[in-house]
Amino acid sequence: MAASSSLLFTLLLVLLTFSDSSVQTLGLEVGINYGQIANNLPSPARVSYLLRSLNISRVKLYDADPNVLLAFANTNVEFIIGLGNEYLQNMTDPIKAQNWIQQRVQPYLTRTKITCITVGNEVYKTYDHQLWSNLLPAMQTVYNTLVNLGLDKQVTVTTAHSLDILSVSFPPSAGAFRQDLGEYLHGILNFHAQVKSPFLINAYPYFAYKDKPNEVPLNYVLFQPNQGTLDPNTNLKYDNMLFAQIDAVYSAIKAMGHTDIEVRISETGWPSRGDENEVGATPENAGLYNGNLLRRIEEKQGTPAKPNVPIDIYVFALFNENQKPGPTSERNYGLFYPDGTPVYNIGVQGYLPELIYSSATTNNGFSICSLLVLAIAYLISS
Repeated sequence: MAASSSLLFTLLLVLLTFSDSSVQTLGLEVGINYGQIANNLPSPARVSYLLRSLNISRVKLYDADPNVLLAFANTNVEFIIGLGNEYLQNMTDPIKAQNWIQQRVQPYLTRTKITCITVGNEVYKTYDHQLWSNLLPAMQTVYNTLVNLGLDKQVTVTTAHSLDILSVSFPPSAGAFRQDLGEYLHGILNFHAQVKSPFLINAYPYFAYKDKPNEVPLNYVLFQPNQGTLDPNTNLKYDNMLFAQIDAVYSAIKAMGHTDIEVRISETGWPSRGDENEVGATPENAGLYNGNLLRRIEEKQGTPAKPNVPIDIYVFALFNENQKPGPTSERNYGLFYPDGTPVYNIGVQGYLPELIYSSATTNNGFSICSLLVLAIAYLISS
């Protein structure tokens, strides 16, 4: 049986190689969030194959799962790994920070490209003032540990924020951080400027539409043709909300004295299902949002205020996660179902070992599925 399984996997690889000229995959200049709050996801080894079939080369984790890091060894896929909020207090201790890096990061660096560590996630959304106070010291300690181990040129340090750290988001030129966060963010921004790491923000135009569907134009949040909005201070026109949000963050950073910090989107996406009160959570809207966003990324678009800086985005998320708490939408942000089939069509194709979804035909007229059936029939007969 083991020999048959091995042969089947080999045949799959041959079939996929054989069909490369006919199955179009989109090389995505985009990152993907790989969450794992589910009990039905494919193994990391199969996920590695799926992402490489999609030509996705940047992945963001919420932990430092060794199974994932091993599965992606020697693949040239770049990883952002995460330290959860529960680790922040320990990471202020240099000994504990060094132990964590030596156990969870250093052993994998020779084969897996770990390029960034996020220390905490949306810490200021918790309203836990002890976490607020621990965030910067934890980031500094992790960074200093990387320096001491000679790893700071390979791995950078940052944290991810929710958009509600802003008190003003429109017009974008008036973007400002909340006053109660001023003293904390001042130190965070100084850290970013010192170590040259990006400022990460989780931005979801979906939330704005869901909360005020009668005021926020759907086409504006979905990157569809619309009249757009004008920033009265700069006369810059915005044809979508996400770009306005990014520029608002840049303005807030500038207001605190920094113009040399890059803003990147660590999460954005749109749910394909929701509860009755979650207006707009449909496969059609999710497909439009993510599909249009991918096209803008492919075109290397910048925002109106930063036209020469291509947007840098990690889409949320790779899979629907069936054990996430909260409303129905939380379990339906995935581009793919756990079996590897797409939740909706955004113009990309990929495949998992033992599961190929495509009706494309090869140059000699065979469909890929037909070839797979032939391979399985061969194994059964033998």
